Amino acid sequence: MIDELIQKCEKRLAPQFAKLEQTAYANQVKVLEAFQKNKIALRHFAATSGYGYGDEGRDTLGMLFADVFGTEAGLVSPNILSGTHALTIGLFGLLRTGDTLFSIAGNPYDTLQEVINGKDIGSLADYGIAFKKCDLKNGDFDFDSIRKGLADPSVKVVFIQRSRGYEWRDALSEEKIGKVCKFVRSCGFGGCIFVDNCYGEFVEETEPTQNGADVCVGSLIKNAGGGIAPTGGYIVGKKEYVDKIAGRLTSPSIGAEVGSYAYGYQYFYEGLFLAPHVVCQALKGGLLIGACLEELGYRTSPSVDQQPYDITRAIRFNTEAELTGFIQAVQEASPVDSFVKLEAWDMPGYEDRVIMAAGTFVQGASIELSADAPVKEPYIAYFQGGLTYEHCKYALTKILNKIIKNV
Repeated sequence: MIDELIQKCEKRLAPQFAKLEQTAYANQVKVLEAFQKNKIALRHFAATSGYGYGDEGRDTLGMLFADVFGTEAGLVSPNILSGTHALTIGLFGLLRTGDTLFSIAGNPYDTLQEVINGKDIGSLADYGIAFKKCDLKNGDFDFDSIRKGLADPSVKVVFIQRSRGYEWRDALSEEKIGKVCKFVRSCGFGGCIFVDNCYGEFVEETEPTQNGADVCVGSLIKNAGGGIAPTGGYIVGKKEYVDKIAGRLTSPSIGAEVGSYAYGYQYFYEGLFLAPHVVCQALKGGLLIGACLEELGYRTSPSVDQQPYDITRAIRFNTEAELTGFIQAVQEASPVDSFVKLEAWDMPGYEDRVIMAAGTFVQGASIELSADAPVKEPYIAYFQGGLTYEHCKYALTKILNKIIKNV
């Protein structure tokens, strides 16, 4: 029964798979041409120490990312610990006391909440930086609310979260991001349009900074690291903004001119090279898992009849047992720590108990097949990643066996 269901869904998805492969090829060409333009050579992979003055590998990696994302400057560093850290550095680099951060896609991801509004922990609020938001309207931007919000002259950064976070909504397409960037400028806004690009890199043929955004930020243990990068994050955009952010990553007096890495940069370069292919594998795997679960009567978001705009997929379950069973099945299908019995726990930065499957080679890497969920109603699991389609397909057999057994 399981094999037949998978084969049926693969046949149904064949046209979508072909489209994803075309996108992967276009992105691979873009990445390769950036490598060639920057004359990447073995010397760029070399380890450095101490201050890292004249670190050619570090500096060229930033230029490489800038070219791939169509921007003036790039800051790529293993000293950026996560996507949340990259976002925090970016926001603190751009905002000053009396400024307002305006999120136009609803609440940012859970781990940013205390960065924005925490009390006596060094948050934006502690430094007198205000926050306001407007929610999406039927899955799209609320243009009337955005116009009203931009009438406030203290708004200096417009923030867009591309992915869904822990919400039942589709990720934002490049078409929608481009349209809203144009609208924001038409309202007379002269500040920075800032996009949290986590989970969205290489899903389409263009990136937010090629469609009107000024700054784009992400993690290297997600899409842009290709499953190879062991840590790190990237920040790309207009040079004036990247320079300000670099002063917050290190210090205002030295910016991006220092910073060494004793282990060498090969995996960061190689990860970017592999990223278009790996993202395609993850998207295909996510579509297959979503299609099979929809066949069994579960709701998934986005629907498998829609083009995905990031590598995450949400599945709504009926009970806590179904939810935890799904997450546990993903762990059991992992190449690392498959024997671990998962339980929900109070993870740092999250409001609710979270259960997370991450049997990954790089700890917490969500470009590798992983899944997590806040344990609360409605019981929604969020899964993402998959370095190979074959791994996603194997994990699906584990998931289906557990679900069918429990039905």
